[in-house]
Amino acid sequence: MASDRVRVRGLSIFRPIIYGNTATPLTPKEREALPVVNKDHTHRWTVALRSAASAPDSDQVGGADDLSYFVKRVTFKLHDTYPTPIRNIDKPPFEVSETGWGEFEIQIRITFVPESGEKAMTFYHHLKLHPWTVGGEPEIPPLDLAIKMGPVHSWQYDEVVFNDPFQNFLNILTAHPPTPLPKTKKKPVPFHLANPGSLEASKGGVPEFTEVMIKEEADRLEQARKSVIAEQDRWRTKLIEKEKELEKLQKQLAAVDES
Repeated sequence: MASDRVRVRGLSIFRPIIYGNTATPLTPKEREALPVVNKDHTHRWTVALRSAASAPDSDQVGGADDLSYFVKRVTFKLHDTYPTPIRNIDKPPFEVSETGWGEFEIQIRITFVPESGEKAMTFYHHLKLHPWTVGGEPEIPPLDLAIKMGPVHSWQYDEVVFNDPFQNFLNILTAHPPTPLPKTKKKPVPFHLANPGSLEASKGGVPEFTEVMIKEEADRLEQARKSVIAEQDRWRTKLIEKEKELEKLQKQLAAVDES
């Protein structure tokens, strides 16, 4: 129907997502089983795009919801040293699993379903293999300790916002409400360098995003925004003062020249 292709003006609707990776060190036996060309690989990793909420008792971060009602394809661009570095995933789970030895940036491109009328969206994720440190520098522990420490998780929360959606796409979205995030923390939280204090809270199992965590992150961003504005105002005031001093000196200089 023609009315389905009419945009609903003034309305915004979003879907919470996460993107990132989980990595585990390969045991000596696993490394022996690798093809000769991959004998230097040290980790097995999975990079993924998922819904933000985790399923109950799940052993993975996020993924409670099937995103295929609004995501048509996810394209992962790996390092050029991998065979077929561009991987197109057209159905859930939207993820790629590989082995490797180094960390690098992965491009994640989301293509939305045709009903959306939306352009593709691109994110960038730095593949994380080694345990987190507060300063962000890689910590490479001995293999036996790395195995004991368990998987390394690196995940980022984001929200895909659809402004003025087409009516038929809005119908699709409202027919698939996202699973709400837990209101309180029951599991470890995903660590992020922007919040060094979360390092200890990220240990002890599979992390989970919560409403509290998202609110705290929003509060930190708002505080950072206010700090930037305050700093801009401070420098603006200084600039105005210096301009006035300059104007005063120029007038004094002009008076001397006239005399």
